[in-house]
Amino acid sequence: MKFQSMARASFMLAVAGVLTACAGFSPDGGLDRVSSLTRDRAGFGVQRESQAAQAQVAQLLRDDLTPDGTVQIALLNNKRLQVALADLGVAEADLVQAGRLRNPRLSVGRLSGSDASETDRAVLFDLAGLLTMPLRRAIEERRFSQAQLQTALQVVRLATDTRRAYFQAVAANQTLSYMRQAAQATEASAELAQRMAGVGNWSKLDQAREQVFHVEVTAQLARAEQSANASREKLVRLMGLAGEQSKISLPDRLPALPDKPDAPADIESIAIARRLDVQAAKMETEHTARTLGLTRATRFVNVLEVGYQNKSATGESRADGYEIELSLPLFDWGTARTRRAEAIYRRSMMRTADVAVQARSEVREYYAAYRTNFEVSRRYRDEIVPLRKRVSEEVLLRYNGMLVSVFELLTDARAQIASINAAIEAQRDFWIADAELNFAMYGGSLGATLIPAAGSMQTPAAAATAAH
Repeated sequence: MKFQSMARASFMLAVAGVLTACAGFSPDGGLDRVSSLTRDRAGFGVQRESQAAQAQVAQLLRDDLTPDGTVQIALLNNKRLQVALADLGVAEADLVQAGRLRNPRLSVGRLSGSDASETDRAVLFDLAGLLTMPLRRAIEERRFSQAQLQTALQVVRLATDTRRAYFQAVAANQTLSYMRQAAQATEASAELAQRMAGVGNWSKLDQAREQVFHVEVTAQLARAEQSANASREKLVRLMGLAGEQSKISLPDRLPALPDKPDAPADIESIAIARRLDVQAAKMETEHTARTLGLTRATRFVNVLEVGYQNKSATGESRADGYEIELSLPLFDWGTARTRRAEAIYRRSMMRTADVAVQARSEVREYYAAYRTNFEVSRRYRDEIVPLRKRVSEEVLLRYNGMLVSVFELLTDARAQIASINAAIEAQRDFWIADAELNFAMYGGSLGATLIPAAGSMQTPAAAATAAH
């Protein structure tokens, strides 16, 4: 009897040891899959903070920033992203924990009196945890995969935000450069008007018009300086730069427009198949369904332990046997847990359907904005700005020939400044629309929060712990 009991206990320990031996941490902490997902959607992978990453950041900052270089710096250096990568390690720890059996419980009791003593010994193993371990581990594997999708979504969103901030900063810098030139020109005109009015060649009215135009341009220059500074600081924050590194160098102009806009075959199908938030929503529903299966499996029996025990008394031979501990469902039949899981599953299904509807609508909206901004920017480049330049040249010729007044010349100058600024803004809006369309097709919704990992459902490991 003693040999058989010890053999059974040894067998259970061996099985538990084999199962838990498979539950180890991955060498990359789940980062390789995240990098693969982001590389296909944002152009670059991710890595945890290291000296090599900092050296790469320093190398990229030596020259004028490019859209791709800016995104690469943000993915290497943004501290909030590093927080998300740390959260990925937490999810992996939960996965590893789900594949490990609870430690056995050892109990020893001793009674003594007169000349006799009695000793009880027992070793208990969590048999219910052992039987449900494969299902719990499968659930946590899906949870970990969902965490990887959510981390990838944060990476792609950061890349989109960084590209958008880059184009805003370059456009603001370009506008500032033009407004400085305009301010210098109006300052010279105002000084000339003052001299000519002083010698009686200009009227007080013409001088006042020239002066107010210069003041207005100066005010626009101040706003342009503030806009350029704010846009630059936003870009610096997204890249996670500080100190000397925050003194970034931007190009003088926005990238040129492409020859023609992209025309994907079926943007809705691409969004449903590739968007990370859609994939995360689908995985959440699958995860919830599996969790519902575990809830039903442990509805009546959530505590089942078996173990070896022996008993020895003074003057008697030792007695060997086994002990089974079972939680009886006398008061809690598990109906509330099951109903709760079913309600969460229905919620997950509706959320997945809603995410799919939003994805189809958003990708149509962003593609329409992309095409519209391309056409507007192209018209400014090919028609409006050249025509405005021709009009200015003609007005200047007529002014020199004393055929038009100074007021008409100033009116044309105001219109030219407005057209140039509008052309810069249209080109900026096109590149921002391009980045947002890419995110709408492959990432998610720019205005939505990330889908929680299985919402308010308790993890199987936590549920098992609470049951005890």
